[in-house]
Amino acid sequence: MPQQVHKLSQATIDTMQTYYTSMLETAPQGAVFRAKTQHAVITAYKSGKVLFQGKDPKAEAEKWAVGNQENPAKPKKNRPSTAFTTPETLLTGSHIGSDEAGTGDYFGPITTAAVFIKKDQIALLKELGVKDSKNLSDPTIRQIAGDILKLEMPYSLLVLRNEKYNHLQKQGWSQGKMKAMLHHHVITNVLNKIDPAQAEGILIDQFCEPAIYKHHIASEREKLPEATYFMTKAETYSIAVAAASIIARTSFLKEMDQLSEKAGFTIPKGASGRVDQAAARLIKSKGQEKLNAFAKTHFANTKKALGRL
Repeated sequence: MPQQVHKLSQATIDTMQTYYTSMLETAPQGAVFRAKTQHAVITAYKSGKVLFQGKDPKAEAEKWAVGNQENPAKPKKNRPSTAFTTPETLLTGSHIGSDEAGTGDYFGPITTAAVFIKKDQIALLKELGVKDSKNLSDPTIRQIAGDILKLEMPYSLLVLRNEKYNHLQKQGWSQGKMKAMLHHHVITNVLNKIDPAQAEGILIDQFCEPAIYKHHIASEREKLPEATYFMTKAETYSIAVAAASIIARTSFLKEMDQLSEKAGFTIPKGASGRVDQAAARLIKSKGQEKLNAFAKTHFANTKKALGRL
């Protein structure tokens, strides 16, 4: 059986796990996750090694640019990613932060936000309870988002709804490229609302290697703004990214409310068996063609839902 083994960063493995959410299988001992696609079975290990095996492992491995890396298993000197390492001073200074929501959910759009926070606003935002949205309940997130927007901080929010998402996916766009372009556009929008000199830098919640992000936006003839940095779990350290996370999550929740109203029943979040049941119910009541407006149809949940029917 053809196979490839590559050493990848933790950030890339985290991104892969989100990307393959709907295709996950039981992982063997010592593995972070295992997923099965039409091309290969992907197994990521805690050591950082990722095994691609199946009829066409190269096709799957190339999604993560490993085919373009120079011996990815061997550490390189002067890795390009070091240029994007976040300065400690940035986290306590005036900066732009960006984050997204909805990428691992079968139903609903991807919502992406960027916010510019001034140094003297950080303490106030902490008092309002701004922190990593993953540690907040949905009602609290909605409340804090309202408080943030009352402060009139320059921000931008973009919603990539399911019809457009599915269209781009069929055109060959990976979810990673969609996310990169969404982040790039919300950041550009915020920069256009302020004097760029006010911002000490830009921090993106890292979902892929910086070089891959640059490649994605370059394919659409866009360039990375100066002083752009990447950090995994950035919402834990940056109040600007945390604020962006809350705004994006609130938008996602509102979009899910609207989809539930259209469906006539509560649309669940995530990509679990409950989601499969909801998708089957939706197909039965409205027809499979209507699924395009509700879900990321390339997820394995679609096949599972049809199997239930």
